[in-house]
Amino acid sequence: MERRAFLQALTIPCFAAPAAESDARYTIEARFYEKLPYKKIKCKLCPRECVIDDRERGYCGVRENRGGTYYTLVYSRVCAAHVDPIEKKPLFHFLPGTMALSVATAGCNVNCKMCQNWDISQARPEQVNSTFLPPRNLAGMARQYRCPSIAYTYSEPVVFCEYVLDSAEAGRAAGVKSVVISGGYIQEEPLKQLCRRVDAIKVDLKAFSEKFYKEVVNGELKPVLNTLAILRKQGIWNEVVYLVIPTLNDSDAEFRGLARWVKAELGPDVPLHFSRFHPDYLLKNLPPTPLATLERAKAICDAEGLHYVYIGNVPGHPAESTWCPKCRRVVVDRAGFTVKAMHLEGGKCRFCHQAIPGVWGGGTSA
Repeated sequence: MERRAFLQALTIPCFAAPAAESDARYTIEARFYEKLPYKKIKCKLCPRECVIDDRERGYCGVRENRGGTYYTLVYSRVCAAHVDPIEKKPLFHFLPGTMALSVATAGCNVNCKMCQNWDISQARPEQVNSTFLPPRNLAGMARQYRCPSIAYTYSEPVVFCEYVLDSAEAGRAAGVKSVVISGGYIQEEPLKQLCRRVDAIKVDLKAFSEKFYKEVVNGELKPVLNTLAILRKQGIWNEVVYLVIPTLNDSDAEFRGLARWVKAELGPDVPLHFSRFHPDYLLKNLPPTPLATLERAKAICDAEGLHYVYIGNVPGHPAESTWCPKCRRVVVDRAGFTVKAMHLEGGKCRFCHQAIPGVWGGGTSA
């Protein structure tokens, strides 16, 4: 999960409307659910498939059954908005060096013990200050701040899927792209609808073991792998981030299994980011990830034939930059979230003309 900046580059006002009025403006019927007898509903948005009684909410806390009709309570209910470098998402092969208007609502459909934004992801909508920012206004704000893309991030965009879908359409009409920063815990139909409207999806793959997902995430690995496979089939630009946590998901066997699965199911050109863990939320007892562990993970994946393996949260490391897999020269030179130089022409390495997959401005280079 991408961490919010401590200081907002963009300040949005919070309305002091009465609770009932405030809730009404943020409430629309959900799009992914099934009606059941006795005013119950089954949510069809994420793999949990919560069965919810009248006047109850699902696991995410942002969707409510009202008389047998399911509603999202976070439509246009933005609780965080920042202008960030696209590299902070991180997306390294998508419009590098540009800024993204990044927004979130409250809520999440898992509960990661290492969550860096737990104060909004684990909150109910009424527990955080929010502002009304409908899709058309969001697209206009992106243009106002000269952001070529909107990023849906910080919490979990799956739980505010309706807002993402409509905002991505509004953005496209205004010439603004959309990217989703997600844990990938979503069902196939809403995922395919996202793929038709957004331009890139980055998935946080928390680990490569069901045990970790059960004990640390309160979710499942298999649906996330299914999401990644669907993204591959849909042809949408995708990058994968793996937060390396000491003693929990940092074994050689896990790194090797991950590399082999990515190569076989997604292909060797999918960017894979190994990010350094910092103690937070419910995992403050563990130390930051040693650099040697991150370099070991990268070395294993390089040896397995992956072409674009990065190390994140280590400013100044050579593995922040994009290297041409053919001539081994730097084609996107990075320091932290800053792009210092680009050596690409038409999506190809300037030095040897090797195609570098990504979205470089004019379109996707496969």
